[in-house]
Amino acid sequence: MDLKEEGILLESVWNHWYYRSKINAVQKYIGNIPTRQILDIGAGSGFFSKQLLRRTNAEKAIGIDTSYRTERDEIFASKSIQFRKWYESTNADLVLLMDVLEHVDDDIGFLKEQVSKVPSGTYFLMTAPAFTFLWSEHDEFLEHKRRYTLRQLEILVREAGLSIERGSYYFGFIFPLAAVVRLLGKWKKSADNVPKSDLKQYSRLTNAVLSFICWLELPLLPYNRLAGLSAFCLARKQDADQGVLHRDDR
Repeated sequence: MDLKEEGILLESVWNHWYYRSKINAVQKYIGNIPTRQILDIGAGSGFFSKQLLRRTNAEKAIGIDTSYRTERDEIFASKSIQFRKWYESTNADLVLLMDVLEHVDDDIGFLKEQVSKVPSGTYFLMTAPAFTFLWSEHDEFLEHKRRYTLRQLEILVREAGLSIERGSYYFGFIFPLAAVVRLLGKWKKSADNVPKSDLKQYSRLTNAVLSFICWLELPLLPYNRLAGLSAFCLARKQDADQGVLHRDDR
């Protein structure tokens, strides 16, 4: 989770419809993958790794974020979570890249570097904001470099040396409404010309309604390759002798 968003939502992030729905989608994507150690790159507050420590059999998590002022160790859900500015290598079973790739200039180089630091068999779960036409002040506020289609994300993943397990869009049910809001927003800029985030705190009722709509979408998550606000991709690092598919049509 981006630290800028944490500054907006504060403790309400734990009940915010967007993050509640997204962690449900993450858990569905992971399924029964045996996970002992989680590496959460660009972890921010550690929301996703903390939730997975609570919801799964994972024993430990390491959150990596260059924005941390200090490194620290915590106990969450009776399990260890370490917050570090960087890492050299790890034996993690699952690597999370939750809305990270859109922040770096060289996304393919960055992802290749992360792949090189984990053993064969490690799973990667990546999400990214979808569709360039949805670009808005929200992206500028969060200092995004780009948005992705699912196809673009999957090509990137293959080029980094990973084998794709599955990919799809999420937040498809609210996509039409969000698209209209984003497109209309292009006609009006903030009065002070400073980019603003779309995220804000909502009432309990609004959070409940939006969470319910996203919950209804969950059964369709593995099959939605049409549209959504977020692109999801689950991939795995294969043994070197198994070969990897590379494509240069990105």
